Order: sequence, then C-alpha cells, then structure tokens
Amino acid sequence: MIRRRRTVWWLVTTAILAVIFAFGQEAIKKVTRAEAMQAATSKVQPEYPPMAKQFKVEGVVELEAVVGENGKVEKVNILSGNALLTRPASDALKQWKFKPFTEADKPVKVLAPISFTFRL
Repeated sequence: MIRRRRTVWWLVTTAILAVIFAFGQEAIKKVTRAEAMQAATSKVQPEYPPMAKQFKVEGVVELEAVVGENGKVEKVNILSGNALLTRPASDALKQWKFKPFTEADKPVKVLAPISFTFRL
C-alpha cells in the first residue's frame, strides 16, 4: 500500500513538474531568412581563417541565431558547414544586431536562419 502511494505520488509530481517546465519555457518564434536579413541593423562579416585560405577551403555555413527581445544575438546554433569555417561565422553572427521582432506589439525572442558564403 505504501509502495503504491509512493509510485502514485512520484507520477503526479513528475507530471506537475513537466507541465510547469513546459509552460515556463519561452516560446521562440521562427522567422524566415528574408525577415532576419531585413531586420538586421548591424552585420559583422566573418574573417576568412588563414588555414582555410591555405587549404583553399570554400563553402556555405548555415547557422541559426537566437535573437532576444532586445535585438541582440543570445545564442548561435551551427547547422552545417566546414569545421574550418563555422567558428568565424559563428563569432561574426554573435556580433550582429537586429531590430527587435514583435508579435502583438510585444517584443519576442526569435530563431533566425543566417548563412555565410566563404569564397576565395
């Protein structure tokens, strides 16, 4: 009987915590690449890494920026690209600034896809 109560208590507690955690997460709105580029007010271009130049590495780096309500990049997720190029692309994107995105006239956090093309 006691064991069953503990199991029920554990299940109920876990369910309540899961609901609280789910509602406590900030909803992140996804925007298109075009919307992100239009809202960008300051764009820092990445530096071409010397080693990538030496090995004649070219390519596209695909990233996602988590842009806060204030328009600053909070986090960068690397989606694809050559390992020699992803770090400078990510470092440059972290310096970008955006016009704050809004939804129902309130600033919101967004997930913005951005890509950089490295060509020699």
